[in-house]
Amino acid sequence: LQHGLGIVPDRAHGYCIDDNARALMLVSGLEAKAFAQDEALALRYASFVQHAWNPAAGRFRNFMGYDRQWLEAMGSEDSNGRALWALGHCAGRAPLSGLADWARDWFGRTAAMAQDFRSPRAIAFAMLGADELLVRHPAHADARALIERGGAFLHALWTSSRRPGWDWFEAGLSYDNARLAEALLRAGRRLRSLPLEEAGLAALDWLCDRQTAAGGWFRPAGSEGFGLAGESLPFDQQPVEAWATIAACGEAFVSTGLPRWNARADIAWRWFHGDNDRSVALASAATGRCCDGLTPRGVNANVGAESVLAFHLAYQTMDDLFWRRGIKEKAGLIDADLQTRPVAAAHTQ
Repeated sequence: LQHGLGIVPDRAHGYCIDDNARALMLVSGLEAKAFAQDEALALRYASFVQHAWNPAAGRFRNFMGYDRQWLEAMGSEDSNGRALWALGHCAGRAPLSGLADWARDWFGRTAAMAQDFRSPRAIAFAMLGADELLVRHPAHADARALIERGGAFLHALWTSSRRPGWDWFEAGLSYDNARLAEALLRAGRRLRSLPLEEAGLAALDWLCDRQTAAGGWFRPAGSEGFGLAGESLPFDQQPVEAWATIAACGEAFVSTGLPRWNARADIAWRWFHGDNDRSVALASAATGRCCDGLTPRGVNANVGAESVLAFHLAYQTMDDLFWRRGIKEKAGLIDADLQTRPVAAAHTQ
């Protein structure tokens, strides 16, 4: 269910593909032993994504009422981009081969819709899914074409929008901001394009500086300031921003090997636990819950699916890209020399 009133799920708002896509990514990212315990959940989330496809519209639906009736013929571009992201992620990571094969098939069936996307975030989400799929299927033509088109689009957007003191893709900040930089960075690495990779790093570097308060804690753009040219109002702060920043910094660390990206990810992680503008924790490791945001008055105590999933996915990213990385390298499961490579003098000093 999308929302909660406090810790109690709120049936009034039903379900959405965004949350089921994120949940599918979370379970698909588990290692085989843990995944086996949650296989039924993975199939449930995959089934929702599959059921959301509207062949007549050539798009995924997004919102479903609690009575399981679809509330629209098609969802937004961004929700469709998240569906592609989840399919690519599942195809590239799911330990269960039958589920991974299902996801690859559905990505191939639906990826053509991304050609019509105009939303930078929808394009970025689809690119992230394509890049995940290419890890396991490097010859997948549709995924590679999506990366090529999306990389060119985001690079052109960044080049045309940046100005002195504003090294970003748009005139203002909105939601899931770090995903734009992450997608461009990953496109550069996938296509072995130094200009794209450098641009993604430069944009992320600028965003991280802007998202750091004078006291050193994480301060993402608040929802009150979404889309305002040149402004970043501090409230309400959303958990998805911390997760997005952690993931993007993880990819920057993979590209450069620089410890400062680890440090920036850790700053965003600590935001969940009280290192923030109100010095209050939003998430609990004991319960697994995460509140919906940080407001001028403190924590929004409602517990919605997006927030809980952002917290768990942020944990999974920190664990995979930072906490266990050194252990994996020592065990020979990761070749550090191949997984990290300096990309430019400006980013390797």
